[in-house]
Amino acid sequence: MASSNCSLKVNRELLDPKFESYRLSLDPLPTYTIELDAAVAEVKLKDSQYTLDHVRAFGMFNYLHLDPWYEDSVYFVDNKGRLLNLTVTLDTALGKPREVFRLTSDPEQCSERVCPSLSLTSATWAALADGAGTLYLLRTGMRGEGALNRWELFFSESLGSPFTVLHSVSHVQDGLHTLELLLLRVLQDSPPPGGDSNSKGRGQNACLEWITVASHTAQAEERKYEVKRRRVMRGGAVPHYAALEPKGRGLMLAAEKPFRFTEVDSVPIEEEPQAEAMDTTDNTEPVYFWQQTEADVTVFLRLPEGVTKDAVCYRLTPERLSVGVQGSPEPLLEGSLHAPVDPDASTWTLEDNKKSLEITLQKREEGRTWPELVLGDRRGEYCVSQEQVDLIHQRLAHLTTEEQGANPEKDKPPCNAQELEDCDVFPEDSFSLTRFDADTLKPSHVVNLGSHQFLFGVEVGAGDMPCLCLRHDVDALLWQPRPEQPDHMWEHIATFNALGYVQASKRDKKFSTCSPDFSFAALGECLRRVFLYRQPSPVDTVLFNRKEGRQVGQVAKQQVASLDTGEVTLGFRASRERLYVLTSGHLFVLKINNQ
Repeated sequence: MASSNCSLKVNRELLDPKFESYRLSLDPLPTYTIELDAAVAEVKLKDSQYTLDHVRAFGMFNYLHLDPWYEDSVYFVDNKGRLLNLTVTLDTALGKPREVFRLTSDPEQCSERVCPSLSLTSATWAALADGAGTLYLLRTGMRGEGALNRWELFFSESLGSPFTVLHSVSHVQDGLHTLELLLLRVLQDSPPPGGDSNSKGRGQNACLEWITVASHTAQAEERKYEVKRRRVMRGGAVPHYAALEPKGRGLMLAAEKPFRFTEVDSVPIEEEPQAEAMDTTDNTEPVYFWQQTEADVTVFLRLPEGVTKDAVCYRLTPERLSVGVQGSPEPLLEGSLHAPVDPDASTWTLEDNKKSLEITLQKREEGRTWPELVLGDRRGEYCVSQEQVDLIHQRLAHLTTEEQGANPEKDKPPCNAQELEDCDVFPEDSFSLTRFDADTLKPSHVVNLGSHQFLFGVEVGAGDMPCLCLRHDVDALLWQPRPEQPDHMWEHIATFNALGYVQASKRDKKFSTCSPDFSFAALGECLRRVFLYRQPSPVDTVLFNRKEGRQVGQVAKQQVASLDTGEVTLGFRASRERLYVLTSGHLFVLKINNQ
């Protein structure tokens, strides 16, 4: 299956071009504190875990887990090996976290152990990793109804080197209960022949392992689970986002360096050899010719002999063009246009004795140069018009001079790279969002994210894939994967105005998240401070913009909370009503919204 290059389609209705700023609100955020009986099972990085990948995967790990099926229920593991749960029903009557499961192994015996991790697979199942290489599959029961029930262990197995669980899903396949799990490791490259196996100079690579665990029988009472399949993929950097599709039909990941599957069930996958260089010149006659000016695009399309005007099937929308001939099974030209056009101002006519069709498309945005006519269509030939040539010369005039060795920017001071802020720096061009097919293990959809910096990932719906939040200009846009829609696989569902710029200015930021209903976004620093950014809401009093003199109907608020602790923040999660902050010895509950 060949991968198709896709793009993220922004929903303009969710953008606010007139957004001004957040207004600081001094309204206090009610904060409630729970002192823990035992410290959180924090694992600090060792000297051997010195790379940026280790910091991303384990140093910035979120030790607090929110239940998307039962809101206001959070989980974490303490240093006694207990998996603890806190479910909030009344903020003023918070109880102590209760134990739902206890690890049967001792992770302390593993010298290279990592953070224990939890993934809530479904409304009744969970996957737990002890951080030392052992995986536990637990039947939780209906967690919202059986709040006092302890979780039942159905499967545990050592899977090699330590890992964390990134994501998991549960489904029924061929009548058997099946769980799909995605594990993350950071491994050292193999040492060179005769080299020191403990050398610090060896490279690191990120390893994702996709494990399928299934039961032997459909009878719930006799279920025994075993690993059915293990698929390993490797890449040059820890991904910012990685998640499995429902029913295990695919995998999506966002990473700065490419990943590929390297083995299945311990059998290496041979890398496809690159095709030898050959003459790839395409001597096929172009199907159409096109040229453009600042205002319009003209297309000349070849027609079969004997075609009349009545036989032409022509359809044009602002974003799509379709041209065909009656009786022909395939259209002559069809696809999405590079940019929107005005259908009412566009025309078509038969030319050259009815041998060609001339189409004139009126651009919605004058002055914008199109690099292609129809997205992905390479059957046409572009002809540069004289007007276009003159325009290009005009635009490049400032780069030319008759003086040898002249400095065209002598009146402008040189750029000082040290004056750039974090918000001016973008990731590498190789940063991409990729969807891998479960059957072929090959990329099926690729989006080049380019300058769209990854901000955070969050689960907003029970059973849905986690969303990813990307920076677009200064805003933060939330994208929901839709694997059931191959032509529109990532949907823009929410916007947090100016959050991309705000987040880049917070140098001590450690965690970012948002509420499942998108009513607010929150940033948490390493120590103490929490920043809350609410969506614009109507104001009770009459306000006016001083510069423009217009009345302001909505205001977006910023609130700041300073927690009464000197401990490092280890966990950070948000529900519709509350924000949870976990430190080594305390759990803080901040009341945000009242429903």
